[in-house]
Amino acid sequence: MQNTVLTSLADYEAAARLRLPADIWAYLNAGAADGLSQQANGQAAERLTLWPRVLRSTAGSDASVMLWGERHASPILIGPTAYHRLAHPEGELASVMAAAALQAGMVVSTLSSLPLESIATRAQCPLWFQLYLQRRRDITLDLVRRAEAAGYRALMVTVDAPIQGARNAEQRAGFYLPSGVEAANLVDYPAAPGGDHLAAGQSVFALPGVQAAPTWEDLAWLSGQTCLPVIVKGILHPLDVQPALEAGAAGIVVSNHGGRVLDTVPATLDALPLVVEAVAGRVPVLVDGGIRRGTDILKALALGAQAVLIGRPVLHGLAVGGASGVAHVLHLLRAELEMAMVLAGLRTLEEVRSGSVLAPARPA
Repeated sequence: MQNTVLTSLADYEAAARLRLPADIWAYLNAGAADGLSQQANGQAAERLTLWPRVLRSTAGSDASVMLWGERHASPILIGPTAYHRLAHPEGELASVMAAAALQAGMVVSTLSSLPLESIATRAQCPLWFQLYLQRRRDITLDLVRRAEAAGYRALMVTVDAPIQGARNAEQRAGFYLPSGVEAANLVDYPAAPGGDHLAAGQSVFALPGVQAAPTWEDLAWLSGQTCLPVIVKGILHPLDVQPALEAGAAGIVVSNHGGRVLDTVPATLDALPLVVEAVAGRVPVLVDGGIRRGTDILKALALGAQAVLIGRPVLHGLAVGGASGVAHVLHLLRAELEMAMVLAGLRTLEEVRSGSVLAPARPA
């Protein structure tokens, strides 16, 4: 890997595309349907402009953040993405080594390609476990108990994907999981009957995932089964905030699943201020989707997020350089954020969240 030419996350994306087979690239990177929401995530950050202040002291600047009683060196966490071994043979083990090197937290997916326990044994950073509520509560509860026993410090429950969306790009590419890559956390459980693949002439409404889709009642049940913070990932509509809090949510992630599930939904940075307003400071709010620059992170924090989750760029770094590639991706983002804070005249994340760093919208 030649770090001298890999100077941005866009460089890593281009390099990863050259290294990965077309079908794997389509699975890891494509959005649902026409990819409009995926594109909108990046465009939302581009529409916002920064309004820097000058000649302000930035001595003693600090980009650390407290999340659920634990201090993180920066507001940048590795978000949950499936099957890291599609990008590199060491998979999640390489990713967690990179997280430790940069003192960044990591959220391990239910669909990780290595068992959650083996990932935890290599962790020297805060680990959270991303959970898909299973169709059987006993399986969900077993996953929770495994995460607790392995030392995971929070549960992040994904609520926006009871079934897959229209994954046209990966269908065109003919993607399927290659031999040796599997959902390692689920292999010892009985397979859900029927799956979520449409048979010819079948209605989507008849899919098992639709019939058994989780509800707020299931989230409330889960919250009562664990002492870990339960963070709800996948909220866009402010009217979903109160039900989430009533069901025991200790935090919310504004997310559209990277545009991979339902197309034409709002960009996450467009939805973020409405969700932050509805939360009204009761729990932390995080955000993911389209973060590619330190200035994107600065804008997300100014809109009210406490931290951001990084998804696809981690896989790009993994494909290009394994653990060192992921570490470099995280380093680039953190360095860019710190540069942006200094150049905008901001010493702390609390100052960033004052909102004054964002220029007012121009009149139409």
